[in-house]
Amino acid sequence: MKQITKSAALIAAASGVVFGLVTPLTASATGVPAPLKWTKCEGSGLDSRQECAALSVPMDYSDPGGPKIDIAVSRIPSEKPSARRGALLLIAGGPGGTSLNDPSGKGQKLPQEVWDAYDLIGFAPRGNAPSAPVSCDLDAGDLTPTKSRPWPAPDGSVTENMAYARRVSDACSRNGGELMKHISTKNNARDIDRIRAALGERKLSAWGDSYGTYVGAAYLELFPQRTDRIVLDSNDHPDPVRAERAWLEAFEAGVEDNFPEFAKWASTPGNPYRLADTADEVRPLFLRLAAHLDREPIPWPGANPAELNGNVLRQTMLDSLYDPDNYPVLAKLMLAAQKGTVPPAPPAPPEAALQNGAAVGSATICNDGAWPRSAAVYRKGVAESRAKYPLTAGMPRNAMMCAAWPWQPKEAPVRATDRGPSNVLLVQNERDVATPLSGALKLREALGRRAVMVTVNSTGHGAYLDNGNACGDATVSHFLATGERPREDLYCK
Repeated sequence: MKQITKSAALIAAASGVVFGLVTPLTASATGVPAPLKWTKCEGSGLDSRQECAALSVPMDYSDPGGPKIDIAVSRIPSEKPSARRGALLLIAGGPGGTSLNDPSGKGQKLPQEVWDAYDLIGFAPRGNAPSAPVSCDLDAGDLTPTKSRPWPAPDGSVTENMAYARRVSDACSRNGGELMKHISTKNNARDIDRIRAALGERKLSAWGDSYGTYVGAAYLELFPQRTDRIVLDSNDHPDPVRAERAWLEAFEAGVEDNFPEFAKWASTPGNPYRLADTADEVRPLFLRLAAHLDREPIPWPGANPAELNGNVLRQTMLDSLYDPDNYPVLAKLMLAAQKGTVPPAPPAPPEAALQNGAAVGSATICNDGAWPRSAAVYRKGVAESRAKYPLTAGMPRNAMMCAAWPWQPKEAPVRATDRGPSNVLLVQNERDVATPLSGALKLREALGRRAVMVTVNSTGHGAYLDNGNACGDATVSHFLATGERPREDLYCK
């Protein structure tokens, strides 16, 4: 699961970028969406070809004649009609992320044969600005990553985590509005099918990333015959009972898979941020430093929270393992903390972006599956996790806001199955902190004959066109352009 607050994606949505949304056309009497009315997108940094529109969808799919909400949609059309196959929907990670700008962003990395074959489609999922937005109006102190990631107290106590769950749940109940009850992965999939229909496509191709693979799995479950070529990249554990609780627990394996790569980098001679002489020394150094900061935090003016404590260091570790390019962030913080100092406080994203992302993430995670209400469940899980996985200090089995969520899930979690067309290609880094290989293999097993999996000998979160693995990139691009997959699961060195 990618970070609950998807800062980079959300800042764009909340920093004054206007997408030129038009008043959506009404659906026909049969419930089929009317064709989208495209206008030029407004905002800086966008491909001049990107167009924007709005689509009206039911807020509650069990009441299709009831209130409607707007979904913001974007596209860059194929410029080669003779090669065009259809539409390729880009599904962002999160929950709380948006792909609205992705045709002008990550879509630009696609090779020409894929560009020629598809209109590239992005969208802001329900709840995400500039679609119908939600916010819980949380206190600033509850918007920090060390709160949204449920790090327990230094002694393993979950008391403050349970109090946080109550505060967030109360605020979302009080301020979030009716839409909060209807934000879920399955409803995201239903919105996608409305987008498909409004585009006039009989079938839809998709490239889902991280949480987007879970949305993709939901679409495969609900609308199997409307799928064309489906790429699921950096795959979430498809637990049909625990839903996102399994994603959180996956960080135990993800950190253990990835920290050795950081340790090797941080002990390399000539590295200006070298932490130790050998890789074996880096792990105990990190654990000692985190424990020291638990006892003696360092004031950090301008940061949120305003101190460098053990959990801030652990969260920085987690964030840095998403991408080897971010290893220096963790190393510099460790070097400073060893001297009793701190670097300049990192810039804070706009509060509106944080509020929007926190609300969408909370609603999705809590509405998708039921979480235990008893603190005893989390105390037991945290104690077991801390003993076995000290780097993550019990966080992956702790209570999130869902432990006090005011609404029960309206339907069962997503269940990936082997029933449906054989048209799915999974691509997965061997070392991924957020969606580890062990969880991706569970999705591969669940999809059975429907899927082929490409495992890439790479480190970080995001496999296709993200890490320079020519074998993996060529395999996925060939599938999107031609529909041809490897005959069997493939390992790319």
